[in-house]
Amino acid sequence: MKVLADISIIPIGVGTSLSKYVAACERELRSSGLEPQLHAFGTNVEGEWEAVFAAVKRCHEALHAMGAPRVSTSMRLGTRIDKDQALADKVRSVEEKL
Repeated sequence: MKVLADISIIPIGVGTSLSKYVAACERELRSSGLEPQLHAFGTNVEGEWEAVFAAVKRCHEALHAMGAPRVSTSMRLGTRIDKDQALADKVRSVEEKL
């Protein structure tokens, strides 16, 4: 099943600068064959359910390997079975109405 996901992965106990951890997660998502779309408060991805969740697991593993004692993830997920929809379709639909 295809899923559209908004993901925010936050290492806890590593200080206030998180960009190197964000970059590590972006690398994991990209190496998984996903096309992440980084934004100011997280990352959007689309793909098969199993691939997205496996990539999130690898993000957790990567951040722990970097020394983060805790990692917290928040996700918003959407699935459809009536038609195939991509992240770009959702954005384009709104932009056409502006």
